[in-house]
Amino acid sequence: MIVPRAGIVRLDGRPIGRLVESPDRRFVTFRYDEPYLAAPDAAPVSLTIPLASEPIETWGLHPFFRNLLPEGWLRTLAIAKLRVDEEDEFGLLLATGADCAGAVEVVPDDAAAEGPS
Repeated sequence: MIVPRAGIVRLDGRPIGRLVESPDRRFVTFRYDEPYLAAPDAAPVSLTIPLASEPIETWGLHPFFRNLLPEGWLRTLAIAKLRVDEEDEFGLLLATGADCAGAVEVVPDDAAAEGPS
């Protein structure tokens, strides 16, 4: 059984939502955390991902998250050093997303890998 991979999305260090890859690894769903949505200072992570309680499902990574990935020679180096398949954008985001330029970070959600408790 393939365990879905997941990442915690943070904005300025504050957890705001979660990315979850489907078991077949074709779709990725982003959902804002309810406590974040209820906060008076909640802001969308992107204009293309408005604040909403409904999940946003995309084929592969949403373009906003895809644009956080390294490019060019840095992508080639990251894939080789981290031993991530070059077609595995979700895996590359989980491996490099804690060190993105700007205020957004994506870090692995280790609870997803552990499965239900």
